[in-house]
Amino acid sequence: MASSGAAANLWVLLGLGIAGVLLAARRLRRPARPDHGAFVARLELLPPPQPPPPQAPHPLTGLCFAIADALHVSGYITSFGSLEWAKTHNAEVLTSSVVSALVDGGAICVGKTVIDEMAYSIHGENRYFDTPTNPAAPDRVPGGCSSGSAVAVAGGMVDFALGIDSIGGVRIPGAYCGVLAFRPSHAVVSNSGVIPVAPSLDTIGWFAKDPSVLHRVGHLLLRLPYAGIRQPRIFYIADDCFELSKIPARRLTQVVTKSVEKLFGRQVRHVNLENYLSSRISSLGNYSNGHKNGDSKFPLLLALCNSMISLHKQEFKDKHMEWINSVKPAVDARIVSDLSEDGDSDIDGCQNVRKEARSALSGLLKDDGILVIPTALGCPPKLNAKELSSESYNSQTLRLLSLASMSGCCQVSIPLGTHDKCPISVSLIARHGGDRFLLDTTQTMYTTIQEQVEILAKSSVSSKQAMNEEAAEAAKEKGNAAFKEKQWQKAVNFYTEAIKLNGKVATYYSNRAAAFLELTSYRQAEADCTSAIELDSKSVKAYLRRGTAREMLGYYKEAVDDFNHALVLEPMNKTAGVAINRLKKLFP
Repeated sequence: MASSGAAANLWVLLGLGIAGVLLAARRLRRPARPDHGAFVARLELLPPPQPPPPQAPHPLTGLCFAIADALHVSGYITSFGSLEWAKTHNAEVLTSSVVSALVDGGAICVGKTVIDEMAYSIHGENRYFDTPTNPAAPDRVPGGCSSGSAVAVAGGMVDFALGIDSIGGVRIPGAYCGVLAFRPSHAVVSNSGVIPVAPSLDTIGWFAKDPSVLHRVGHLLLRLPYAGIRQPRIFYIADDCFELSKIPARRLTQVVTKSVEKLFGRQVRHVNLENYLSSRISSLGNYSNGHKNGDSKFPLLLALCNSMISLHKQEFKDKHMEWINSVKPAVDARIVSDLSEDGDSDIDGCQNVRKEARSALSGLLKDDGILVIPTALGCPPKLNAKELSSESYNSQTLRLLSLASMSGCCQVSIPLGTHDKCPISVSLIARHGGDRFLLDTTQTMYTTIQEQVEILAKSSVSSKQAMNEEAAEAAKEKGNAAFKEKQWQKAVNFYTEAIKLNGKVATYYSNRAAAFLELTSYRQAEADCTSAIELDSKSVKAYLRRGTAREMLGYYKEAVDDFNHALVLEPMNKTAGVAINRLKKLFP
């Protein structure tokens, strides 16, 4: 099925070497890249021939996909986000079972994508292969660890892509790049042929733009039988989780609430997840003290997060510390430093937390409930932003991610348009094993959710516009009052405020021009009158004031033209007539 042999392996090694040589130049400038820097290697795994009629065609026929470079393909080296790893490992003999299943299902695999170094971060930056460019927000990080896969989907290069998610590696890049991202229940999709990160947390997730594609991929990977769709009974909105979000909670929850009401009726309840967890996960008390950021407003969520971090770190060390020690100078110093901070963790205690977390969320959601939380804190951070290395920022982000990671529940991140020109999203969580139910619900709700996003965006714009127009009128009136009191500069300031709030009203420019004339600022007055005339070609006052400004500047011909134009609009205007006569006597 896969391309193999020395030639393929040589090309991969050559590509990895070239990437290392060009790294410095790529960091200095970020030219436009046709694949947004998403790919580590291009390849082509073709599906088997279609079965003859009357048998149904392969379920994924016509789709192409990419895979994060932690999944194996026969004949290729898996770099695990590190050139050093690639140098010290051989080409793989077997292809990951999940990749084989997708290709056998009719999809074409076209390449391997960038991940964070050793899949150890949630930001998407990679010093070896450079940071893939976020198509939805090029000045922002794409999120990690499966950054390249999310970018490949967001950039329209593939129909779907696979990633690995231990503590958010699929959900975060999906949210940051504005695409659908699905983390299945723990252990329901095979991890065979995948480099482990933290086995008790690891899942293979996938990205798509189209909810039907997300559903088709899930149907195949989860080996689901075709059956009727089960509707959700209740949606729980976790109010305390939305307090962590930097996006106004109403901006996120209103879309979900309106969509649920339209599709299923009034089935939304609000819940304080902190209070709920405190009564059902007794073992969390061991992780609420002695950890950084212990002054959290939500100590139980923080404790769940701390337990996840401890489990992730210890299992990662168990799998990879021996190799890291053998090549330590070649591994990112931040990874080495983080792994050396703590001693061995209480793995048994962390596993107890996992069991209690799964039981707690299963008890809340049962077979037909959905938990609604923010996927991330807010907009993706800017490239090289300080918050990327902020312990507080990372801790708050991981708090939201720890719910599904520690409980093993399935979670889907759904894009909700933009905020400050950046993608934002919301997540739906179903109990462990409720993957089909969550995929069905996502497909049912997606179109309605996007409709509600557009409705809210339009109402927000019109509401803000109305408020600005009202405030601009108030500023203009204050300017008029200051003008009457001969407080010329104060009047200019108020008119300027009105223009900033609503720059499409000719009167604001014309009135400011009048104040500028009193201050003998003739050039500013002329410019304002020109702006006013461009907005309202019948503004007599603007022509009169521009004519006056031009006369004072010595532009007599242009001044006469303005006064004449005012007379055309208003033939009995005495001010214009007097000005024209005066200028003609002075400059016949």
